[in-house]
Amino acid sequence: MAQRPDIIVVTDLAKSFGDNRVLRDVDLTIKEGEVVAIIGPSGAGKSTFLRCLNKLEDVTSGHVVVNGHDLTSKETDLDAVRQDIGMVFQHFNLFPHMSVLENVMLAPVELRRGPKDEIRRQAMALLARVGLEEKADARPAQLSGGQKQRVAIARALAMKPEIMLFDEATSALDPEMVGEVLEVIRTLADQGMTMVLVTHEMGFAREVADRVVFMADGVIKEQGSPEEIFDRPQDPRTQDFLSKVL
Repeated sequence: MAQRPDIIVVTDLAKSFGDNRVLRDVDLTIKEGEVVAIIGPSGAGKSTFLRCLNKLEDVTSGHVVVNGHDLTSKETDLDAVRQDIGMVFQHFNLFPHMSVLENVMLAPVELRRGPKDEIRRQAMALLARVGLEEKADARPAQLSGGQKQRVAIARALAMKPEIMLFDEATSALDPEMVGEVLEVIRTLADQGMTMVLVTHEMGFAREVADRVVFMADGVIKEQGSPEEIFDRPQDPRTQDFLSKVL
């Protein structure tokens, strides 16, 4: 089988907020179509790292290269690179005055990604893909938390990204709604989408991820297959964390 190309290459990444060093010496390469789950304790720098991958956070030092574009270079057109990166946050950030369909259509319409009728058709197809076609005319206030998060995923997919970033996409949801969101993410993984997930759902990380990365204290302590990390962790910090959450 042909070797999959590298789509994200992070080298010597560091990020500080004032005197607080949140990330240091982070190296990570992600291949096209790979699903990488990032786990670790609160305050480990996981979400900050994820936000560096589309430069929502400025990088203090080091390099983040996405699809061959160095996000730390002044020559890089960040807006163009970001169009290939979808992001789903912990909180849904839907526009309350717009319908579900309008929320999904907004970015492609604003960026003139084709005739409006075609964008509408594609948006309806995405809502069907996340199981919410019948909610197209509803407002976000009429949806459950799980439904809002599925709309947020459809909205991110509307730009046809090559990479999806999920920042604890289920942590604000009631437990019974977590499954419906994870099912959508699982389907994307089956379809070959490149994904980086910051998650507290250890069972899901074990099942869906090709690779699990354990972060603590702003560094990557250990990474490997789900079996290696969950069944045979080598680093004492990983062992200690997993003994408390599994």
